[in-house]
Amino acid sequence: MKTHIVILILSFLTLFSAKAQNIEPENTKPKIGLVLSGGGAKGLAHIGVLKVIDSLGIKVDYVAGTSMGAIIGGLYASGYTGKQLDSIFQEVDFDNIINDDLPRESKAFYERDNSERYAVTLPFNKLKVKLPSALSRGHNVYGLLLKLALNVSHIQDFDKLPIPFFCIATNMETGEQVVLDKGNLAQSMVASGALPSLFQPVIIDDKILIDGGVVNNYPIDELRNKGMDVIIGVDVQDGLSNREELASAPDVLIQINNFRTINAMKEKAPKTDIYIKPNIKDFNVISFDEGDKIINEGQEAAWFKLNVLRTLASKNCGNKQPFLEKPIDSISIKNFEIAGNENYTRAYILGKLKLKTDEKISYKDFNEGIYNVVATNNFDVFQYELKRTENAGEYSFMANIKESQVNTFLKLGIHYDELYKSAALVNLTQKRLFFKNDVASLDVILGDNVRYNFDYLIDKGFYWSIGLRSRYNQFNKNINAQLLLDEEEITATGLNKIGVKLKDQTNQFYLQTLFRRDFSLSMGAEHKRLEIDSETISGNNPDDEFLFENTDYFSLFGNLKLDTYDNIYFPKKGLYFNGHLNIYFHASHFVENFKSFSIAKADMGYAFSISDKLSFNLQTSGGFKLGDKSTQTLDFALGGYGNNLINNFVPFLGYDFISLTGNSYVKALMVADYEIIKKHHITLEGNWANIDDNIFDTGEWFTLPDYRGYALGYAIETFLGPVQAKYSYSPERGQGKWFFNIGFWF
Repeated sequence: MKTHIVILILSFLTLFSAKAQNIEPENTKPKIGLVLSGGGAKGLAHIGVLKVIDSLGIKVDYVAGTSMGAIIGGLYASGYTGKQLDSIFQEVDFDNIINDDLPRESKAFYERDNSERYAVTLPFNKLKVKLPSALSRGHNVYGLLLKLALNVSHIQDFDKLPIPFFCIATNMETGEQVVLDKGNLAQSMVASGALPSLFQPVIIDDKILIDGGVVNNYPIDELRNKGMDVIIGVDVQDGLSNREELASAPDVLIQINNFRTINAMKEKAPKTDIYIKPNIKDFNVISFDEGDKIINEGQEAAWFKLNVLRTLASKNCGNKQPFLEKPIDSISIKNFEIAGNENYTRAYILGKLKLKTDEKISYKDFNEGIYNVVATNNFDVFQYELKRTENAGEYSFMANIKESQVNTFLKLGIHYDELYKSAALVNLTQKRLFFKNDVASLDVILGDNVRYNFDYLIDKGFYWSIGLRSRYNQFNKNINAQLLLDEEEITATGLNKIGVKLKDQTNQFYLQTLFRRDFSLSMGAEHKRLEIDSETISGNNPDDEFLFENTDYFSLFGNLKLDTYDNIYFPKKGLYFNGHLNIYFHASHFVENFKSFSIAKADMGYAFSISDKLSFNLQTSGGFKLGDKSTQTLDFALGGYGNNLINNFVPFLGYDFISLTGNSYVKALMVADYEIIKKHHITLEGNWANIDDNIFDTGEWFTLPDYRGYALGYAIETFLGPVQAKYSYSPERGQGKWFFNIGFWF
């Protein structure tokens, strides 16, 4: 009996042991954590490491990151593979992302003029210049990450992401570490990477958050506390520089900032089971243009740990890493929630967004709506998110905004060209001067030719806006005598060129409305005071200047403008049309026997690209006079190079300013633009024209061109505006001419 009992017990124990052995592999699979440090552009090395981890079939159970490590780690946790992240970041224009550059087409015409005229814009409050808190408000970074994380926008608890995740930020008021593990994933990633002075702080749960690298750039302890058995760590932090490498003030500041993080890594690195340190000493935190090399360095560093990673993969078999098969590219907004607006109504904001409920739109169109709101510069904060509803593809749009309290701006610019010479621009802009939606702007231009521009606009967008505009220009120039003298006078004086001083003041009152965002229609009344005098021709007294023109002209005008160019100076795509009509019905007594006349003109352009480097811009323009032809000073004058020339002066390469004159003209221009490196352009240009009196009556406009000009140029885009040099040549003249300009045209 006892023997039977012993045998039964032994059999039971044997059976239990066998069952235990059957479940042991499952229970002993290690939980793998992945910690990714911050490091700016150097954090792109994380992608290379992830590609290797994926290729080995290692399933990560938890991801933690700081700064760039939070961005890469958060996207990986939301379902993207290392290979997908590589493709995504290859297409990102980091200059536009970091600088918060907005597409030109998202800006209203007024905002476009601002971005294409002023080099520096400073908020001005209570008689003090208020410097911005950061170079970038982070809108473009957030917009990109929100789109990429749309597939998990319904998940508020980061433990429920395809891979559980948390990231680290810093409370700017207390200096304490903040662990972000719930809420809006895109916003959390932006907060963790909000590098002070580069990006504005992010407000989450009433905490002002900045880059987590300030307090904890490698959150391995927090990750270990999540129950991880094995931790893979990727460290992309700077090492300390030697004295030869500390060559500038930024180098010294970065070195000081690195003291704490590098000392902390002396303790944290040994805690890492598989420590990966890519060789990225030759790169810095903004080396995004070398992203390919950085990713490759991460990949090579991971391959260096291949044996230990393969061993880990063998213990991790049977699991499959979750991944996102197809990013979301279209959405439907079910409802809108907007909070924080006071001066700007819900209707105003939705009108800028161009969104309607239950309408399916591409994410590209949604993003353009966001750009439209941000481009107004009426909001210091425009935080928004999309939360997926129960129905696939449907989202709730929620925005929390903070209207800008600063409505006065000081703006500066400089310029040089061969007509106006050197100039320094000082602008004062006041928003909400009399009404919530008005703006007043005064340019004072100092230099060789003092000028001013004043604009006041009550902006009603797609309704009729009301505007006032006043402009004063002056310059000294040798010009074609035909603009001022008739044939008999030219024959009598023997003059082909006359040195003149031209002064022009133009005042306009107008109504303007918009179609879509790129079409504007304006109509109004104009007063123009034109004064032209010269020392070349003597008056009754040899010491007196001869007065060619001293007249007040009054006219009605209309203007139709379409502008979809992506860049006004170096367009790669888009259409342009600007049609203008002036009906002059009265002039002061200086013009004897005045008879009414009209001037009509139009410019058209089409830009397109055939590669990332090479683009073409095709333009044509023309104009003519109707009615009385005796007033010559407002005739067309071709020559020179530039933008925003006054009256009926038209640029024409190969000839000096105001060299070819007539009351009608046609012109064609072709520009080939090759961007050899980013923002450096080589241009090859040709223009052809016919200009004379009444060419549309004689048929001369349709003949072969009488005038030709060609130019080879080099240009650099700078924050001051384009810096350009062009060598032009005219076959008719048999001479070459250089054109130079520095800065935005104004």
